[in-house]
Amino acid sequence: MGEITELLIAANQPPPDFDPETMRKTKPGLKRLILTVSVLFSFILGVPLIYKSVEIYRAPLPFLEIDSLSAEIDSNPLLFPCRFLAILVGFDSESSIASLEPSILHQMTELTRQTPQCGTCSPNHSVSVVLDPDDHPLLGAVDFDGDDEAVDEALEAVFRGGWGSGDRGEVYTVVVVNRGGEEARAVVGKYRNAWIVGRVSEEEAVAKAAEVFVKVFVNGGKEEGLIHGEFMPVGADGTLVLSFNLLNADPRDWVYDWDFQTVDTTLLAPIIEAMKPVANISVESQVLYHVPKSSLSYWDDKWDSYVFSTKDLPFFVNSNEWHLDTSIAAGGRSKMLHFVVYIPSAKECPLLLQLPDGQISTTNSFISPMWGGVIVLNPHTCRKDSESNHPSRHTIMHEDLQKVFEVFMGQFRQLFSFKSDNLYVGVSGMYNLLPSEKGFTVWELDVLSRMHTCFNLHSCATTLGSLSRLVQSLPRMIIKDEIGKQVKYSLEAAKLAQTNASLGIYDASAVSSRQARSLAEDAFFHPSIMSVSYYSFEHCFAVYSPFFLPVSMHVILAALREWRRYKKENKKYLVWKAKMKDAS
Repeated sequence: MGEITELLIAANQPPPDFDPETMRKTKPGLKRLILTVSVLFSFILGVPLIYKSVEIYRAPLPFLEIDSLSAEIDSNPLLFPCRFLAILVGFDSESSIASLEPSILHQMTELTRQTPQCGTCSPNHSVSVVLDPDDHPLLGAVDFDGDDEAVDEALEAVFRGGWGSGDRGEVYTVVVVNRGGEEARAVVGKYRNAWIVGRVSEEEAVAKAAEVFVKVFVNGGKEEGLIHGEFMPVGADGTLVLSFNLLNADPRDWVYDWDFQTVDTTLLAPIIEAMKPVANISVESQVLYHVPKSSLSYWDDKWDSYVFSTKDLPFFVNSNEWHLDTSIAAGGRSKMLHFVVYIPSAKECPLLLQLPDGQISTTNSFISPMWGGVIVLNPHTCRKDSESNHPSRHTIMHEDLQKVFEVFMGQFRQLFSFKSDNLYVGVSGMYNLLPSEKGFTVWELDVLSRMHTCFNLHSCATTLGSLSRLVQSLPRMIIKDEIGKQVKYSLEAAKLAQTNASLGIYDASAVSSRQARSLAEDAFFHPSIMSVSYYSFEHCFAVYSPFFLPVSMHVILAALREWRRYKKENKKYLVWKAKMKDAS
């Protein structure tokens, strides 16, 4: 028994050459290493979760399509196909269509700018000339000596029947009737027709027809200095609010009211319907009291009235007292136009507007671009009843109210850059412009549609381009699916507007361009974009690193330290094992 114990003791004792610093008899355990690596891997697996928790959702946007649209609109101005038809009656049979068509085209080219403006007709004009209209008995039945309204309706019935109609662009027609002895008279109808009757030579007919085509039907008869397209009073969402206000300066003298409902139904409804392709118009009205003007007036013995000059116009509107922006649309992206009827007090009645030439304004009104217009309406008698303690109450008579709204219509036309009178004076003569009960004639609505299509597409491309650059510059900006859909639909509407424009469908192109601009504005000003402060990824790392970096460094260092320890101890074990193998 003692011998066995001695053998066990001898076996457990290390050999004489065993070095504890470089050898060990047992294999090192893996428990500490596994535990340390498990903690490290838990941190590593948590990194994607942390990244996912701070990830910003970004719906994909068609950046290439946006850049393509912007480049196309900037490089190629939007031009519309227009077709022109000149009908010459009573000229020599020696005249030939082959010579007249190039002559009219040459005159039109001379009147057209070398660089075509966006929203106008293409310089590649399509001009047709008809010299012998006997084949069309309907035109021979038109009595050009009759009333202008009747002539215009008769011509519209003739051309609406299909004469000169085409697949691309509207057809604008000028009929020249040569009659000896009488001076030529030119009239532009409320549709797409014009006629010139009287003593006209062939050269004059060519010049007048070309001027009507370019200056009236294409350019809208506008003059230099009128409001340009980028200042059109239509909101970014394609809506326009007309606010009509009746202002009683001092109700202690008299109180005036109006029957606005009748005016809205009879006078404004046709205008709103005609303007639908250009803008979605709504109307509101109110009557205000105790609303004096800001400017001063003085008594003028010559006119036997109180007078205020054009120099006082910037101070006439009293923004502190005139609470006109009462609509819910006043705070949005809709545009408001204010039309004010100002009833002066007895202290400055009658009140007249004196023009710079010293004369009195016939309409006693003025406009403010992008704001609206003001009419000063003096009572029929400026004497108040001093014996009565109560002010006299009046309702503006229908005849006076109709005259007021005729002035408002002229102001409305001026705000859309058209002339308020019915006369165009050109190089080749004067032209009478027939007014329309809708406020704008058909050819004027064509001009508005073309101009607004161009402006809306430019605005759409600019807004989408700004949104694209903004999104790409801020990688952590939230882009919701709704924004992506709005951008997509905006691009589709813009392409549809371009297609309709190339086909000459003016109304449809205006509607599509308005939708494109509105959707682009909705995407750019989406609440999810405006309400969040965006920061870079470096900022996010700087915010979260104080929480995770110290612990992460300790875990990583502990894992490295444990790995190095395991390798060292395992090496000792392998050295001892090799030693024992050699000894056996």
